[in-house]
Amino acid sequence: MTPAPRKAAGKAIKLPARPAKLASPTPAKKSPASGDGGPRELVILTGLSGAGKASALKAFEDLGFYSVDNLPLELIPRFADLVAKSAEITHAALVVDVREGSRLERFPAILAKVRKVLPTRVVFLDASEESIVRRFSETRRPHPLGRATKGHGETVIASIRAERKRLDPVRNVADILLDTSRFNVHELRAHINAQFTRGVGKNDRNLTISITSFGFKNGLPTDADLVFDVRFLPNPHFIPEFRNLTGKHPKVAKYVRQFPQTREFLDKVIEMLTFLLPHYIHEGKSYLTIGIGCTGGQHRSVMIAEELKKRLATVGYRAKSSHRDMPH
Repeated sequence: MTPAPRKAAGKAIKLPARPAKLASPTPAKKSPASGDGGPRELVILTGLSGAGKASALKAFEDLGFYSVDNLPLELIPRFADLVAKSAEITHAALVVDVREGSRLERFPAILAKVRKVLPTRVVFLDASEESIVRRFSETRRPHPLGRATKGHGETVIASIRAERKRLDPVRNVADILLDTSRFNVHELRAHINAQFTRGVGKNDRNLTISITSFGFKNGLPTDADLVFDVRFLPNPHFIPEFRNLTGKHPKVAKYVRQFPQTREFLDKVIEMLTFLLPHYIHEGKSYLTIGIGCTGGQHRSVMIAEELKKRLATVGYRAKSSHRDMPH
């Protein structure tokens, strides 16, 4: 396979023919995340093709990160050294992806070397096979591992699975795993802004909380930080008048809420979260995903997710809800 051409996103970085004479990067605009003299950071952005790396890299550039697409693995330690010594660049983001081929097996060792020079976080963007196939279909672009074919659905799925396997060494050392299956471009940018903006109008409770209901029969949400199983509650599915409704319907919500164990569960979860959240914030976490699961993701988990959102708002935390498996 002919390797894809290497390009720089946003501000260009020119790679000379002889790496020993790598030029200093072009000055980046000041980062609102750090300000003058703030801590330095390198973000390595990686993940599946079609999961949103290009949009994510653009979001980092807009935050003031010096952004580079597909820097060769061998040059990452030297790039980190340049950033560590730069008088103008404090924050940088670069993309590492499947275009590196078999060299990806060396990524964990290279990352360990880089972290001795510069604080580094690895962000891995993932998405469901269905989402990625749809995105490639909409853009009419071939998958990087399937360029020799015409990008039919079956070929894309095979390429996605091959890519997952090839990216395993990178995924295993990622600091942040982000499932973008249900993100649009704006939501992805908002997530990155929340996760990586520091010191700009922040207060003690400026933590973005995403509460996602789901059905265990369809698998766990890959980006959930905390998961609660509410299958111990009575299931409205077995009541004929509720079967085709969801947990957002007042009658279903009232039914689930009436049980003492529902109220006790909600009280205990809120008590635990109000203990945990300040500690997460203290450690620098600005985005938290909470998964609420029942069997099908239609009734109990939906109602509990909505109720948790309301209760968190009353104690001063921003929360939004989404329902992965709820019928529309």
